[in-house]
Amino acid sequence: MKKFITLTLAIILTFNSAVRADEGMWLLPLLKKVGFPEMQKLGVRLTAEQIYSINNSSLKDAIVIFGGGCTGELVSAEGLILTNHHCGYSSIQQHSSIEHDYLKDGFWAMSRNDELPTPGLRVSFLESFEDVTDSINAVTAGIENENERQTAMRKKITELTAKYDGLKGTRATVSSFYAGNAYYLIVYKVYSDVRMVGAPPSSIGKFGGDTDNWMWPRHTGDFSMFRVYADRDGNPADYSPDNVPYKPKQHLKVSLKGVNKNDFTMIMGYPGRTQRYMTSWELDERMNISNANRIHIRGIMLDLMKKDMEADRKVRIQYASKHASISNYWKNSLGMNKALKRLKVLEKKQQEEREFTAWVNANESRKAKYGDALNLIQKAVAYRAEYQKLTVYYNEAILNSEIVKNAYIVNSYLSLLTKETDEEQKSELLDDLKETVESFFKDYNKSTDLKITKALFKDFIENTDAEYHPECFAQIDSLYNGDVNKFVDNLFATSMFCDKDKFEAFLENPDDEVLEADLASQIYSSVAEKAGALRPLTQPVTEQYNKGRRLYESGLMEMNAGKKAMYPDANSTMRLTYGTVQDYAPADAVHYDYVTTIDGIMQKEDPDNLFEFEVPQRLKDLYNTKDYGRYALKNGNLPVGFLSTNDITGGNSGSPVLNARGELIGLAFDGNWEALSGDICFEPQLQRCINVDIRYVLFIIDKYAGAKHLVDEMTIVN
Repeated sequence: MKKFITLTLAIILTFNSAVRADEGMWLLPLLKKVGFPEMQKLGVRLTAEQIYSINNSSLKDAIVIFGGGCTGELVSAEGLILTNHHCGYSSIQQHSSIEHDYLKDGFWAMSRNDELPTPGLRVSFLESFEDVTDSINAVTAGIENENERQTAMRKKITELTAKYDGLKGTRATVSSFYAGNAYYLIVYKVYSDVRMVGAPPSSIGKFGGDTDNWMWPRHTGDFSMFRVYADRDGNPADYSPDNVPYKPKQHLKVSLKGVNKNDFTMIMGYPGRTQRYMTSWELDERMNISNANRIHIRGIMLDLMKKDMEADRKVRIQYASKHASISNYWKNSLGMNKALKRLKVLEKKQQEEREFTAWVNANESRKAKYGDALNLIQKAVAYRAEYQKLTVYYNEAILNSEIVKNAYIVNSYLSLLTKETDEEQKSELLDDLKETVESFFKDYNKSTDLKITKALFKDFIENTDAEYHPECFAQIDSLYNGDVNKFVDNLFATSMFCDKDKFEAFLENPDDEVLEADLASQIYSSVAEKAGALRPLTQPVTEQYNKGRRLYESGLMEMNAGKKAMYPDANSTMRLTYGTVQDYAPADAVHYDYVTTIDGIMQKEDPDNLFEFEVPQRLKDLYNTKDYGRYALKNGNLPVGFLSTNDITGGNSGSPVLNARGELIGLAFDGNWEALSGDICFEPQLQRCINVDIRYVLFIIDKYAGAKHLVDEMTIVN
């Protein structure tokens, strides 16, 4: 068998300078050979070594994974982190209460002692990035059975990461690229003592709410501030009052120079998932099964949740983060489907498949190697269609019921407890469970969950086949004459998972029989059983699908070598994208400038929609006096946001936008509505990255909040 081209060589062969510079999420270890020459043409003033170095301090040392799915950056020598407001939102909400409503009023630590420890929040620094493709290929070579191949691969990955097991604050993982054609061993240093330092009120940090989400023009001050702490030797440590601010290897300089059209921009961060090499059959599945059903189900939830939030201030605080999270992916799915249809992406994918098939059929050796790739994918996708819909409905309509979700969490913990023999570990697990449940009930409103659960269960029953319903749903007919409302009323009247007192009493003396008798537990267990029964049905085609994907992307790289750039899909590993500051024209006679100002905030103010378009009086006062200080434009106005052509996706939220000298000029926080198809198909004329201007961030910290000490801590470049 012909040896597969390694990742490094494949990228070098497939890169061509004629490709637009703003497309692609590039791997930093390959920067010197791939991408950097084009960056130099666009005006970058740094060397590749200054951006990414294995042996020396570089810009990559200032970039972190923030929490579970965002990016952050170090902006001071004292561990100060900037990220998006929506990335810090759950932490802001975690600290909020009726007495201290930081979501509404904002929060600013005026001294280090005021900074708020945030349990559960972590930041991760990239330590090393090693190509281990040859090691994986050595154990999988010659194995035709896909299941056996996966088993050999996982065993080797375990060996490669084993030496990092048990190292405190260290996480090692092997990530796959190009659908299993290349692998990297990636090591992170993880810090768990992270404290909240500052956040503007939601009227600034979330200005525009769901209405403006994914839209331009944008006027959102989407930022928040945290600080990472370490032990006195600079190592990761659990929270302790003795910990000290982390001293980073490098932090970003902050520029007040601003942006102009055509300026070079560079973004470094952790983009989550793209599927740029998706086939037409997978695209149809995404649009008409995954997205369509998610849009429908989440729309039901959001309507009910919003009514309760508008009616009760306490519920607004409790459900702020949940609503934002649910709404974000709901609107993304909605916009994605619209953009995919408008841009005729399905037709483009079908054309790509015709070209691939013609290339394969032109050569006998290629036919032998890649001839069945597309057929394997097509058959697998067709076979699993019904199961994909069921998976969406189980996750969205059943497990999004909070009472059932709580039962899932508790059952998972108690399952670990029964396996644990060490009494100390048991005690720690039980303490963790108590903290988790305490957090659950702090942000839980039984009445809201009751309404949502009734609506979701009805929708599930109406839109799925009865043979896949949880077994206990049979009670709806046998005991309640088909009345879903009565069934759910009984669930909430009897279950301990919506009643804090009942649950705390249970934890004092956990009993398996009591747990199993609880209706919420029965629903969760039955869904788990039903979902588990689907796996054996789909396992054979899953293996064939994985094989088809691996062969298809391998073939694409070979076909496009020397002709077209083929960067690996995003997979939550550090990437660099580059582009320029640009405007765009989304439709006939419509033109959007590349910058927004504070004027737009005042123009959007809506007294009838304070949920999304409230403007704080303090901000209006500063606007009326034009007290913008050194953060103003040359014409005296105040910048808020700007557009660039950088290639981003979810996970890039909070990523630093850097100028040609590597100085911080903004924070990436969104993509634009017209190009939400971008995870699947990059559209160079429409694709834009929406960024908050760093001058607006500093203005809010300094002039609005009076927290100038935080600005003084940064390295400002005038």
